[in-house]
Amino acid sequence: MSWVREFQERLGGLYATHAKRISRSLAAKGLANSEDVTQETFVRLATAPIPIRHPKALLMTVATNLARDEIRRQKRQGGAHLSLDQAYAENEPWAAPDQETALLLKQVILSMPKLYRNVFVLSRFAGLSYEEIAERCNVSVKTVEWRMTKALAHCAALLRD
Repeated sequence: MSWVREFQERLGGLYATHAKRISRSLAAKGLANSEDVTQETFVRLATAPIPIRHPKALLMTVATNLARDEIRRQKRQGGAHLSLDQAYAENEPWAAPDQETALLLKQVILSMPKLYRNVFVLSRFAGLSYEEIAERCNVSVKTVEWRMTKALAHCAALLRD
């Protein structure tokens, strides 16, 4: 069996196991289109086949990041939004990585060149949009996009090893 087929079967199993829980968790936090965000979470994983060591944590991280994007989109459109502070305050098990994962994340981030690291941290941890990062760093949005692409490629390369 090819690795692609094996990955697809594993992803299907993860969907069957975790999709309802992710959707309910997002809905409980007030996200109106939690099912769409849940599906997008699995689409993102399907397009980036990498070894998944902690599937539950990865799925919730991706879902949370997508929810943040959706919240920003809703804010721009004047709609209702989910409070991220509220989401993290509820202390879901997926909100805080285990010690090993936190250390790995810290090592990966600190190994990035400073320009990429700044953009990555402002986007993923401060929750700023690319426009806000560009303004803060006095660069163009295209530069922010390029640096983010490089930062994500750096992360992917280190996590593959």
